[in-house]
Amino acid sequence: MCAHWRKLRVREARAASSWHASGAPDIVGVRGINLHVEPGEFISIVGQSGTGKSTLAKLLFAEERPSKGQIVIGGWDISNIRPREVPLLRRQIGVVFQDFKLLQKKTVFENTAFALEVAGVRPSRIREIVPQVLRIVGLDDKLHRYPLQLSGGERQRAAIARSLVHRPKILVADEPTGNLDAINAREIIDLLKKINSFGTTVVLVTHNREIVNGLRQRVVMLSNGEVASDVEHGRYKLA
Repeated sequence: MCAHWRKLRVREARAASSWHASGAPDIVGVRGINLHVEPGEFISIVGQSGTGKSTLAKLLFAEERPSKGQIVIGGWDISNIRPREVPLLRRQIGVVFQDFKLLQKKTVFENTAFALEVAGVRPSRIREIVPQVLRIVGLDDKLHRYPLQLSGGERQRAAIARSLVHRPKILVADEPTGNLDAINAREIIDLLKKINSFGTTVVLVTHNREIVNGLRQRVVMLSNGEVASDVEHGRYKLA
């Protein structure tokens, strides 16, 4: 795995807020964020609701575009990435969401395989890759289950499996434990640590103080769309 591709840099990135008609914020912007992540790091992005955490995550996998500044992934400035290049980027960056985003009418195997199918990977290769990935996340005995037949923790494992099929250099997990109880949340964090031990850079976006403090890894705190602190082996301390 190329170490260069596991590095990311955010330079003076800005993204405007958007608003509901009611006047409530829909997307909270970021303002002049600077962030440099080395290959193989495990970094937690923390902050209270409405501080720009999810906006920063979306900037990293090009769901949002910065209005100013640069987002550089492995030497590739994606600030003005073209639509046809986004699928190429997503093969280098795995994304895990709070709400799983699984296809309800597809099995665990089919959900995991889908990301390979749309990329044009031949069926014989898919049959080889998918069981390997499901073994990593501990779902190799649930290949033929549907999402509704899984627990919340198992659904998140399936979502993580799907994010890993292209062997991404960076994994962005946006509130992956938000819908889980404490036991399942800890198991998902342990799985992310396992993935990180393979050399994958992990960016965890969370508001869960207990999880962050248990990790004892780098912690970047956002406040009002800006970096308030950036501490190696940090803790999440409420103001």
